[in-house]
Amino acid sequence: MIRTFTIIPPAIPSAGLYFFTADSGVKYEVRFGRKQSNLLSATIVFGVINDEYDGEEYIETNKGELYKVMNTIVKVVLLFKNQHPNIRSYEFIGESSHNENQTNKAPTKRSKMYHRYVNRIFGDSWTCNFEGNKITVFK
Repeated sequence: MIRTFTIIPPAIPSAGLYFFTADSGVKYEVRFGRKQSNLLSATIVFGVINDEYDGEEYIETNKGELYKVMNTIVKVVLLFKNQHPNIRSYEFIGESSHNENQTNKAPTKRSKMYHRYVNRIFGDSWTCNFEGNKITVFK
């Protein structure tokens, strides 16, 4: 059984904003944005929203909850995907951590980690394009 945290879904499914709180008290949000140029394409952004991190949503909390956090994000994306079956592409961007070279086009540690979870979410029926720190999956 894959363990996840309790997810707080949006009151209106089309809002695309989900929350969860880890056992350590760290609060996360998972946000789905639609591209103006293509409404059937969504960008997935997630991060920490606790005030103690001074608005740095991509902070590494090192609370030992990485796998449970990622499993929760997988569950959130699956919920959104099931509620929005007409979306044809999703995009993740693995932001650089404070010790990574931000000008280098090589994949970041975060984007490599996200890439490992793509198949759990989308399976073999979606195509994955992994370039630099950007992952795009499409039908």
